[in-house]
Amino acid sequence: MVQRRLPDLAALDVVVTAARHGSMGAAARELGISQQAVSARVRAVEHELGVEIFARSTTGIDVTTNGMVVLEWANGVVERASEFMTSVETLVAERQATLVVAASKTVAEYLVPAWITTLSHRVDARISVRPMNSTEVVAMVGGGEAAIGFIESPGPAADLESAVVARDELVVVAAPDHPWARRTSITVDELAATPLIQREPGSGTRVTVEDALAAAGRQAAEPSIELRSVTAIRAAVLASPSATVLSRLSVDDDITAGRLARIEVEGLRMPRALRAVWSPRITLRGPARDLLDIAMASRQLPHT
Repeated sequence: MVQRRLPDLAALDVVVTAARHGSMGAAARELGISQQAVSARVRAVEHELGVEIFARSTTGIDVTTNGMVVLEWANGVVERASEFMTSVETLVAERQATLVVAASKTVAEYLVPAWITTLSHRVDARISVRPMNSTEVVAMVGGGEAAIGFIESPGPAADLESAVVARDELVVVAAPDHPWARRTSITVDELAATPLIQREPGSGTRVTVEDALAAAGRQAAEPSIELRSVTAIRAAVLASPSATVLSRLSVDDDITAGRLARIEVEGLRMPRALRAVWSPRITLRGPARDLLDIAMASRQLPHT
């Protein structure tokens, strides 16, 4: 049995176009090529398939009985090829478009930069990172203003899909000359009763602290100062007699260098999961999917 070659897709498209118009000349005009080129490609397809598709006459072309069967198949191939190219063009456009990433402050400052540096080596996409608190991240992703987000807060993230990308722990820190720094530990009651420098309401750090104290049967005192960034809180703690609670990701270097002192709290630990979130109404793909894969592959764990 003779092994037939699959005709060139462009040539099949010429055959389908000629059949639709019933004329080589009309097909040539639609495709922007010469009538001789149309005729040559049709004959090449017929030769490769071993089937006469058209009966030629002085008045035009008629589809043969075998040609009708071949054209039905050819139409399916051409349509699938068109869908394939449309999908590829969409994918390329997505990869070249701006990827908007909403990220809570700690994740935005200490994890996202490494992730997007890796991403930039893989895809040709513009990346815009919007630092904000976890509540704002959930609202932005849920509203379709960001393709993917990263949050620190515990509990449900509205109706969004989520995946853990890192593990973190909150710790109490103060300047080295703070009275707490000279002690082995403090009690949960002392921590709860002391006004701290805190993040704003809605931040993952603030929610985690309040939840941890509530689980211990305590209510956090009103903050002495509220600030919206880790950097601002760190600077305020170094310049004041106040303490704060921050992510170990943000203060481990300061603790090691002696710029900040870690304060142990008896019977209290504040671990948390850092999560990626995205809308369940879309399929995460392109650069957003790549970013999630990068984050998942480089899971950050707190030092022991």
